[in-house]
Amino acid sequence: MDDFRSKAGKKAATVAIVANCFLTIFNISIGIFSGSYALVSEGAHTLSDVTTSIIAYIGFKIGQKPADEEHPIGHGRAEAIGGLIIVLFLAMVAYEIMQGAFERLLNPSLITTPEAIAAIMAVFGIIINLSVSEYIIRIGKEIHSPAIIADGKHQKTDIFSSIAVLLSVIVSNMGYPILDPIIGFVIGILILKTAYEVGKENLNYIMGKVPSKEFVNQIRKVANSTPRAQEAHNIKVDYLGSYATVSLHIKVDGNLSLNESHKITHLVENNILKEIPEVKYVMVHACPIGLEYNHDQEID
Repeated sequence: MDDFRSKAGKKAATVAIVANCFLTIFNISIGIFSGSYALVSEGAHTLSDVTTSIIAYIGFKIGQKPADEEHPIGHGRAEAIGGLIIVLFLAMVAYEIMQGAFERLLNPSLITTPEAIAAIMAVFGIIINLSVSEYIIRIGKEIHSPAIIADGKHQKTDIFSSIAVLLSVIVSNMGYPILDPIIGFVIGILILKTAYEVGKENLNYIMGKVPSKEFVNQIRKVANSTPRAQEAHNIKVDYLGSYATVSLHIKVDGNLSLNESHKITHLVENNILKEIPEVKYVMVHACPIGLEYNHDQEID
């Protein structure tokens, strides 16, 4: 599984970097040649995509490192931290784009009517970004990588940016060139929106957001299917990037010996690790059947 994740993550990063290098060169070159500030802004956006794809992959690779003495449950949070670094880059790029657009709106003499070739480049951008973003997000979900998913969502904003560029070229050539810097400003807002969404998602990973009910029910089902283990409860999940750690309580016959109870808890742990690849660490506590107490309080 780890080898598959490593290869898939590398493939996603490679595709993203190559595609965005291509788009950066052509967006900026054609944007300057055609006089489209919106397209140049999109080129700056795709240039940031190259950087964020590299950051996402670095975070992914660090997150794959095995546990050690200083990090006993692994380095998984590096992926979420990588996602937050991507947010900073997005915010900086958005600021630069919006500032340039605002200057043109204040000084209309800087505004020119883009040539038709800018529209053709925008169409290519839509096609490439749609294909690449869907591919990256799909891989990110398959390998449960928040860094790769964040990079794919970042890439996906370029679709809307390219559509906006296409509209700006068309409308500008209809006699409204002021729309070009306005679209550049809108692109900046879209980038900020993506930064907020990516930041929120990765902060949730770091701060221990409650997992889905489906995931908790899957853990409960595996635990309860273990012989002599009953009523799995007090299930807690902590996400560490692409994997999770789990703690839970099970009920066992109170007349069992300590050795027998110990074996049952380890069987539950092994079954969860085997049946749910997303889980890398499990701690199970045994409770005697019939004993009722508040798990949030100390036992007298």
